[in-house]
Amino acid sequence: MINNLYNTPVATAIFGLTLVFSLYVFSNPQWFGRWMLHPFGIYRNKSRYYTIFTSGLIHKDWMHLLFNMVTFYYFGFSLEAMFVQFSGSTGHLLFALLYVISMVLSDIPTILQQKNNPGYYSLGASGSVCAILFSFILFQPKAQLGVFMIIPMPAYLFALLFVGYSMWAAKKSSDGINHDAHLFGALTGVLITLLMYPWVFRHFIGSFIG
Repeated sequence: MINNLYNTPVATAIFGLTLVFSLYVFSNPQWFGRWMLHPFGIYRNKSRYYTIFTSGLIHKDWMHLLFNMVTFYYFGFSLEAMFVQFSGSTGHLLFALLYVISMVLSDIPTILQQKNNPGYYSLGASGSVCAILFSFILFQPKAQLGVFMIIPMPAYLFALLFVGYSMWAAKKSSDGINHDAHLFGALTGVLITLLMYPWVFRHFIGSFIG
């Protein structure tokens, strides 16, 4: 843990803050309404823009928190270390920007779509976590992922299946999950990473044809 704090301080801070905020609302559920993303409230009351950030730090339940934090643990710390390898100490800042910008951009489509729906709320770090995961896949497209911690699958195949499923599920929209945030988080992660490291596109393609 000390090594993580020293080598990947941003990932450590994100991981810790998400746990603290999520555990706090589990014990104090009255804060869910204050911190969840509420597009109708943002559209009608501009002062609620802060919920774009607070909603990314809280989760619905233990399973929701566990899924996102396990994914972040396996890929977030590794990605920050890679950014530092490529950019020196600036890599910490780039990793932070990737996470925060993805948190905002992954919510914008939902805010626009649900701005007239007073009953719609959303929460969770899924948008940013998807951005982290897909950024990692650009650098390591053939890495073996354990889907549901069991099924081995190369990262690039998982990415294709994930995008296809998210597009289908977003149109179906019957399970109460914000699949748009997953999809746009993933796409945002790819675009931001390409802006930060344009060479990664050639690296990604080269890993298949090189």
